[in-house]
Amino acid sequence: MSKLANTIKPFARPLAILGGVLLIVAALLPWVTFALNSGKYPDLATLQFFDAPFAVTGFRWHILLLGVLVLIAVFAPIPSKGRVVRSLGWGGLAVALINSIFITTEGGGLGAITAADGNAAFGGIVGIVAGIAVILGGTGIGIELPAKWKVKLSTPLAYLVLVVTFAAVLFAVAQTLTAGGQGGPANPYAGGLFLSFLGFAAGLLTALNGIGLIGWISELSEKHRVFSVVVLLACALLLPFTNAGSEYWMTVAANIGIYAATAIGLNIVVGLAGLLDLGYVAFMGIGAVVAANLSGAAASKVGIDLPFPIAAVIAAIIAGIFGAIVGSPTLRVRGDYLAIVTLAFGEIFTRSAQNNIGGLTNGANAIPGVPPLDLFGKEFNEPLNIGSVELPSGVLYYVLIVLLVAAVMAIFANLKFSRIGRAWIAIREDEDAARAMGIKTGKAKILAFLVGATLAGLAGAVFAHKNGTVSYESFKFLESVTLLAAVILGGMGSIPGAVLGASLLFVLPEKLREFSDYRLMIFGLALVLIMRFRPQGLVPDRHRRAELAGEDVGGVPVDEVHEHDTKGATA
Repeated sequence: MSKLANTIKPFARPLAILGGVLLIVAALLPWVTFALNSGKYPDLATLQFFDAPFAVTGFRWHILLLGVLVLIAVFAPIPSKGRVVRSLGWGGLAVALINSIFITTEGGGLGAITAADGNAAFGGIVGIVAGIAVILGGTGIGIELPAKWKVKLSTPLAYLVLVVTFAAVLFAVAQTLTAGGQGGPANPYAGGLFLSFLGFAAGLLTALNGIGLIGWISELSEKHRVFSVVVLLACALLLPFTNAGSEYWMTVAANIGIYAATAIGLNIVVGLAGLLDLGYVAFMGIGAVVAANLSGAAASKVGIDLPFPIAAVIAAIIAGIFGAIVGSPTLRVRGDYLAIVTLAFGEIFTRSAQNNIGGLTNGANAIPGVPPLDLFGKEFNEPLNIGSVELPSGVLYYVLIVLLVAAVMAIFANLKFSRIGRAWIAIREDEDAARAMGIKTGKAKILAFLVGATLAGLAGAVFAHKNGTVSYESFKFLESVTLLAAVILGGMGSIPGAVLGASLLFVLPEKLREFSDYRLMIFGLALVLIMRFRPQGLVPDRHRRAELAGEDVGGVPVDEVHEHDTKGATA
């Protein structure tokens, strides 16, 4: 990379300027020569409907914005200029490449993005060339370490900055959920436009990280942790008031929240204690079955109708007891053998529920008719009116699950930094050394299983009431693998990592439905690439970051730090 940078260094600035200008030009050009088999391509990108070049929307607006930002970055006196320019270039290349590939494979062929029947549309080609030029220009300018801001703010001003930042995060989440629209026969291009938006967002975020803004905001948020948590919770509760506040997205967000709470519980077992659990979703299933039987479900054989809070607590306790039972073999086995034990427990639960052993699961007929939750006579699955604003049905379930996730995150945070949390981390790093230091490893591991299973059982109780039906089909081995992938993808031992991992693993399949049989392949490939280039997870804690990626506390590779220090000493 250093040889390439030295070669193009004399041309770096002109290349970046040329690339930025070409990105703007690409946004003002048509991208498709003719209407595709599934209809015209969105955002007025088809030549036949290209009657207003300056009316840029959607992905063309993203390309235009990236081009303008590239030119600003080249001429403005900003820190880490090369890193910022290169990041914006990668964003532009991703948007252009994804849309061009999608247009080509949707029945258009190469003629759809070049020339056909005397018509020409080179927006995609120009965008790809522009992205490559910007990347080369940024590389030639020089890739410095992300900037460190030393700006100190008064408390009121810091609070204002955090409020604005989290409001921007709320806007970004709403835009991500609705990017490309809801897929279906009426919108066959939703998946490609969503991937295009992700490329744009990734380029923008890495550029903001390069100038040091994200690192500074993180430090500011850590300094005012309590205020940040309160504002973040308020922003999550305001999601129904954004353009993502539809019944469909409230349902998706609520399901994400349930699995995020469950993933945080699994993070205790896997992320903190380092115990591989391949049957964890069974604890969620136990909580759901117990809550359904105690809440007056139509197929319940118990004949008890308890209020939801009591039923949820009992479900969590019973799941926790089973967790302690499953955790007891950890006194004798570890590693792969423990994984087999947990896998066997998960299969035992699935087969028992399928065959209605004990008469509590209703077998293949499931447990239908679980009553919806209600508050002051208002059922949670009904629309909610706040003044003149009508919120969609299911919004009360979303609010409940946000509060549940917040409670589980608080429990996890307190446990992680407590004495038992430090014991779990010691066991994860080296169980023999932890035992030699006086830690009662057996009790600590059983406690990890107990706490994790309790949280999963609580999430399962909410799951039962929200869905109205409890079936063993929802708690198979694949769900355990998905939860484990969410923990590893987000970052083991990281609180926001588990939430982000669960969000990605449940949002991506929803948004990629237009790819039909290919969506799981794309999804799996994305996971492989993330694990290859970011094994520590998307939002790792500092221990895993240093161990798996060789990064310092700020997330900068140690090799880059040493290289930068060496250059500074030489100069």
